[in-house]
Amino acid sequence: MVLLRHIPFLRTVFLYSVTAFGGPQGHYGMMLKTFVQKRKDISEHELLDFVSFCNMLPGASSTQTITLIGYKRGGIPLAILTLLIWILPACTIMGALSFLLDYFDDIGLHVSVFRFIKPMAIGFIAFSSFRMYGVAIHNTITRVIMVVAGITTFLAFKTPWVFPILIVAAGIATNFSDKRIPQKGNPPKQIKWGNMLIFLAIFAVAGYLSETAATQHWKSRKAFNLFENTYRFGSLVFGGGDVLMPLMYEQYVTRPETKRIQENKRDVLKMERDDFLTGSGFVRAIPGPVFSIGAFTGGMVMRSENNTSMQLLGCVLGAVGLFLPSALLVLFFFPVWHNLKKYAVIYRSLEGINAAVVGIMMGATLYLIKDIVLIELGNMTQVGFIDLAIIITTFLLLNKTKIPPPFIVLSCLLVGWLI
Repeated sequence: MVLLRHIPFLRTVFLYSVTAFGGPQGHYGMMLKTFVQKRKDISEHELLDFVSFCNMLPGASSTQTITLIGYKRGGIPLAILTLLIWILPACTIMGALSFLLDYFDDIGLHVSVFRFIKPMAIGFIAFSSFRMYGVAIHNTITRVIMVVAGITTFLAFKTPWVFPILIVAAGIATNFSDKRIPQKGNPPKQIKWGNMLIFLAIFAVAGYLSETAATQHWKSRKAFNLFENTYRFGSLVFGGGDVLMPLMYEQYVTRPETKRIQENKRDVLKMERDDFLTGSGFVRAIPGPVFSIGAFTGGMVMRSENNTSMQLLGCVLGAVGLFLPSALLVLFFFPVWHNLKKYAVIYRSLEGINAAVVGIMMGATLYLIKDIVLIELGNMTQVGFIDLAIIITTFLLLNKTKIPPPFIVLSCLLVGWLI
């Protein structure tokens, strides 16, 4: 009955889940508009804190952030419900794609409606960067960190390890001064190790069962192999979907064709290159987390079983395996992080970490604008004025009006359909 009072929040999460285009960076802008400015579930400082913290962890950062918003409002039960509502629409769409792919040979003709979603998402990133600047940047050291992080992000945007390195380095930089020491608060509470032990236990058991199933040729071995693969990806991936995609490609497309696998005649999980590329492109054109690609790849690698139930199980295992580590890690480490912030060294680090996050968002904004607005045509470079107009219009609508984000998304879809 306690959860009944959270129904309006959960309804908002669902609406957000079916309109949140643009990947993690775009999601943050929508979170800011929806959960901070409109609903006031959290403050701008709290959202910045959540984003900073989640960027230090492996896994799906935007998923972890929305999970923390639910956790802040209603503890673990609401966090779990928030997570499920957030991932369900995208995972359902991507799982269905694994069944319908044979009918989508001409899929490129059907996604033109999403043409202006990427510039719209850049507008959201620019908006969140602008708002976060006012929260996190307030002295010389934070300005320097922001500029360095922004330039580094722009130059090394496709290098995933650059983000945690920048965040850690920024936290160290603001500890060279001992002037920003908080007042003494309550001593840190005792750490509860439950979620971390569950995370490690699942990791170990999944690895053992996967190897045992493969060597002993269990009838259901592919299900165990699939869960182990996706759980491992979800536990170790830094950098979001851009890092996850190459790992999956190597595991399911490249590895099955290697000489060692061919000589041993191992029946490994595999899928066709064109199918994988279709799924990896489609997932960027739908709302929700990019990690929902797990539902698609899970279904595709289980298609060889020629059993609808097994393919459906693959969709479920692929999604659960990817998202479960993210949830366990964030729900374990956040209380620990919250307690550690009572120490002066951690408190001072937050100033640099938040500044680095703002710099990363600004660098990402500039990189994506360059990537989408400057069009290479032979030896010529042309400016995509329509895309640039979409970016500017989205930013102004978010900053100057109270139009809800879903209406902005629907407007961009309509423009893409009409043009």
